[in-house]
Amino acid sequence: MENIFGERLRALRQERGIGQIQLAKELDVGKSIISLWEIGRCEPTLSKLIAISQYFHVSIDYLAGLEND
Repeated sequence: MENIFGERLRALRQERGIGQIQLAKELDVGKSIISLWEIGRCEPTLSKLIAISQYFHVSIDYLAGLEND
């Protein structure tokens, strides 16, 4: 199964030039959670998904792989 969310999260984070620790602080989660999201071992809650979309100014559909841009 593809990990579109994790791939997009990693790409957005790298485009901004921020590390997992910095993103974790911004989202009020542990660094290990960011890593687990990126490798597809777990998924964010709806509230964290909303926070991620707001932080990166992208839609939830984009993060979920339902739209390309």
